[in-house]
Amino acid sequence: MTTLVFGHKSPDTDSTGSPLIWAWYLNEVKGVDAKPVLLGAPNTEAAFVVEKWGFEMPEIISEVAEGQNVVIVDTNNPAELPDAINDANVIAIIDHHKLVGGLETKGPIDITIRPLACTATIMYDLMGDDAAKMPDNIKGAMLSCILSDTLEFRSPTTTDVDKALAEKLASELNINLGQYASEMFEAKSDVSAFSDAELLRMDSKEYAVEGTKFRVSVLETTAPKIVLDRKASLLASMVDVAKEDGVDHVLLFVVDILNEEATMFVQNDVVKAVAEKSFGATVTGDSVVLPGIMSRKKQIIPNLKL
Repeated sequence: MTTLVFGHKSPDTDSTGSPLIWAWYLNEVKGVDAKPVLLGAPNTEAAFVVEKWGFEMPEIISEVAEGQNVVIVDTNNPAELPDAINDANVIAIIDHHKLVGGLETKGPIDITIRPLACTATIMYDLMGDDAAKMPDNIKGAMLSCILSDTLEFRSPTTTDVDKALAEKLASELNINLGQYASEMFEAKSDVSAFSDAELLRMDSKEYAVEGTKFRVSVLETTAPKIVLDRKASLLASMVDVAKEDGVDHVLLFVVDILNEEATMFVQNDVVKAVAEKSFGATVTGDSVVLPGIMSRKKQIIPNLKL
């Protein structure tokens, strides 16, 4: 049976690149028949990386069959996985997020969850000496994942391990790390073709605070004006998106990569209270700038309060 390797819904670069990396490792090193797949269309940066390094875009799936062998990467949250994930045969999890709970497996499995900025960094370590066998396109995918998840080392999630590996890979690939990161972020910032609803779902995770369900959306960009100029329509779209997705509110953070700050949209009194209690912000309008806020995983979700 083919083993499917996939990350979370609304796939970003790490949830697109890491399945490509680990499927290569399983196929070429471990002799396991494996296939990378996605749980949705990748964002613009991830699509750029796939094309840049000469990969075929992985198949997009929405469900998994009962008993299907799967490896889950870049998440362990059932809400970010197919509904029937507990009916599949999960054989491994490789992740760098907090343990959420709710997954049930058919038997003992390999689980690796480490406090690093990027799933691909963990994979490099798990490969051991076999990492030396990686071809350039796999190295390129790994480098891309690290640069994306660390925002070129600006994110507070960055560790020395992530940075050292990225610099090593860039050297081996003979590419300018800063220049390549700029190309990636430029691709990520090109969101003009997406509807408001697509933007709100593009890089988002569901999270509950004291029984209130939020869709926590983050748009990382080097051109925040493109998104901020659409504020009125995005605010209006949040109502429909919340209703359609079965959540109470949408929280949108537009992360300005270069200025290292986030603009949080404030569409109602509940979100205003979240902004003030979670980040100590003073809200006077329909948005507020949060200096130094870059990471949903480390700075946004852990601090959410009502």
